[in-house]
Amino acid sequence: MRSNRTSTAIALALALSLALGACTGDGGESAGPTSPAASSGPTATVSAEPSATPSPTPPAIPEQAPATRGPVTLECENGWVTPPPTSPRFLQPLGIVRRTTGVRGPLEVVDMRYFTGPESPPTDKGYLLVVERWYVKLFARDDIAFQGRFLIEARRFGRGLVAVAPYDTTGYRSPDWTGFQFDAIEGSQTYAGLPGEWSGTPYDFVEGGAGLRIPGLPDEVTGCLEGT
Repeated sequence: MRSNRTSTAIALALALSLALGACTGDGGESAGPTSPAASSGPTATVSAEPSATPSPTPPAIPEQAPATRGPVTLECENGWVTPPPTSPRFLQPLGIVRRTTGVRGPLEVVDMRYFTGPESPPTDKGYLLVVERWYVKLFARDDIAFQGRFLIEARRFGRGLVAVAPYDTTGYRSPDWTGFQFDAIEGSQTYAGLPGEWSGTPYDFVEGGAGLRIPGLPDEVTGCLEGT
């Protein structure tokens, strides 16, 4: 009698063990999904890839609007003026910035100055006696990593972007302003602190360099950037 009861108990215990195994996945195929906490296997974790470059700092915008006109001085012989925002004289340098750097989308102009003066170095050639120049500080609304200060020049035979400086610099001083001497071999590349991509050999635009022993701006107009 005892033997029958013992056999029955053993059978019930074995059946219960098999039933629990089916529920937990131990010793058999699970009847349903298991929670991550109950799983004994490794769990996958998702992590963000580290950024190759630090996040750009939002461009600082002056609390007060910059002046729109500057006086005639020994170092700004014709003074300077901010062109009306819808005028060709305002839009022209922006088009040159786009063409040179490849930036797209709307541009936010923080400051612009238009001024005229002689060539550097001085020349007696009539078509170089007066060079139009623009100073522009801007950033791209859709990509704040694109922010900087630019110098654009226009002569009778052509116009172009001649120098660039980091957005957070001020005035006209070395080594903030960088020019690029044409080099047919050099490809476009980025430079720390400068927006966009640039081709050619970089040099100090203020002091001269890369085979150019002359300053980028003549003394007659360097003062036109005072206060920028």
